[in-house]
Amino acid sequence: MMGAFSRQRFFQELAHGCLLPTAQQGLEQVWQLLVICLLCRLLWMLGLPTFVKHLSTVAGGFYTLYLFFELHMIWVVLLSLLCYLFLFLCRHSTIRGTFLSITVLIYLLLGELHMMDTTNWHKMRGSQMVVAMKAISLAFDLDRGVVASVPSPIEFMGYIYFVGTVIFGPWISFNSYKEALEGRKLSLAWLWKVSVSWVKSQICLVVSNCVAPYLFPYFIPVYGDKLLRSKKRRKIKGMLSKWLLAYENTMSFHFSNYFVGYLSETTATLAGAGFTEEKENLKWDLSVSKPLRVEFPRSMVEVVTSWNLPMSRFLHTYVFRSALRFGMFSAVMVTYTASALLHGLSFHLGAVLMSLGFITYIEHVLRKRLAVIFNACILSRTCPPDCSHQNKKKLWVYLINIAFSALALLHLTYLGSVFNSSVDYMEEEEEEDDDDKEDGEKADLCGDDDDDDDKVLVVAADEDGGRGLLMDRSTGSVCVWKWRS
Repeated sequence: MMGAFSRQRFFQELAHGCLLPTAQQGLEQVWQLLVICLLCRLLWMLGLPTFVKHLSTVAGGFYTLYLFFELHMIWVVLLSLLCYLFLFLCRHSTIRGTFLSITVLIYLLLGELHMMDTTNWHKMRGSQMVVAMKAISLAFDLDRGVVASVPSPIEFMGYIYFVGTVIFGPWISFNSYKEALEGRKLSLAWLWKVSVSWVKSQICLVVSNCVAPYLFPYFIPVYGDKLLRSKKRRKIKGMLSKWLLAYENTMSFHFSNYFVGYLSETTATLAGAGFTEEKENLKWDLSVSKPLRVEFPRSMVEVVTSWNLPMSRFLHTYVFRSALRFGMFSAVMVTYTASALLHGLSFHLGAVLMSLGFITYIEHVLRKRLAVIFNACILSRTCPPDCSHQNKKKLWVYLINIAFSALALLHLTYLGSVFNSSVDYMEEEEEEDDDDKEDGEKADLCGDDDDDDDKVLVVAADEDGGRGLLMDRSTGSVCVWKWRS
C-alpha cells in the first residue's frame, strides 16, 4: 500500500502505479460519451431540419443513459414524462414553476423511499437532478415569459436528454440548448476550450486520487520520517495531525468535484453548448467550477457560489428570487433546503448544506455591518474598483479579510470531513482484528457511512495493488478507496 512507502519509493511508484492508470481508466470510462457528443455536434452542422436535430439528441441521450444505467434509466425517463405531462396540462397557469417544483421533489422523495431499491436509485441521482433542474427552470421561464410557449414533446425531450449534459451535467437553460442546436462552425477556440477542460479534468482526477490522500506525508512532509516510519498514520496523535489529515480528505473531495465539473465542461462544449455571443464574436466560456476561489476563499459565500456555478445560478434565479419576498434569511434557508432535497435523502449532505446556509448568512450580515462601521472593503464579495469605501488597501483591511479566509478554510475542512472522515475511520480501525485485515475488507475514503451502494466504480487505478476510485451518483463526487492488506 502506497501509504507505507518511503518518500523515495513513493515517487518512483507514483507514475506507473497511480498517475497513468488513473488517466487511462478515466478515458476508458467516458470515451463513448465524448464520441457521441462530437457526432451530435457534427450532425447539427449539416443543416438538417430542427425536428431531426431534436430527435438525434434524444437518441444520443438515451444511448448514454443506457450506457451508464442500463434498463434502470427508465426512472429518468418517467420523471421527464411526468414533467412534460404537468407542463402540458397546466399550460394556461401562471404558477407552473412552483407546482412543478413540488411535484418533482415528491417524485424524488418517493423514489428514495419506495419506488425501487436504494442501490440503483442512488446511481441515477446525478442525472435525476439534472432532469429536475431543467424541467423546473423551463416551468419558471414559461411563467416569466422568457420562453414564449410550452415546447413540443420532441423539443422538450431533446432539451432534457441533451447528450452533453444528461450524465454529468451541467444545468443549461432551454434557450442555451436551442442555441447549441444551431450548429455553430468548428473553430480553434472551441477545440482549445474542449482540450483545456479535458486536461484540467484529468489533472483534478489525478490530484484527487494520487496527490491529496498523501499530501502531508509525502508531498509536504510536515512530520518528516516520523510519519513515514509509522505503518499507520492514525498512531500519530494530536489535534494538528487530525486537522491535517482532515484537510487531506477534504482536498481529495474538492478535486473530485472539480474533476466532474471540468468533465461536464468538456462534454457540454464538445456537444456545442456553453458559449456567449457578443456581436459577431463567439466565446466558448462555459465555467462550472472555480477551484482557486474554493481553495483560497475570501468567504464562505464565495465558496458556495464557486463550487458549481451553473447550479448556483439555477438556485439563485429560480429558488432564491422566488423566496425573497419572505425575507433574506428565509430565502437563504429555502434555497439550501431545495438544494438538499434535489441531492436526495442524504443526512451528511443535508447537514452540510443546512450548515452552509447558516454560516453564509451569518457571515454575510456580519461583514456587511463591519464594512459600514469601519467604512472598509471587508464584504463577503470583493468590492468593485469604484466602491464608496474609504479604507480599501490598508494593512488592517487585508488582515481582516485574511482572518475571514482562514476561518472559511477551517469551515471547509470540518464540513469536508463529514464526507471524508478517514481520521475517525482510522481510529475505529484499531478495534478490528487481524482476520478482517487478511480478508482485505474495503476501506472507503469517501466517508464512513457504510452506504457504499451509493457509489459505483468509475475508474480504477492499480487494481492489483488495491487502489481505485468511486463515483457517488448522489453528489457527482469521485473519491479514493483502497483495500487493506
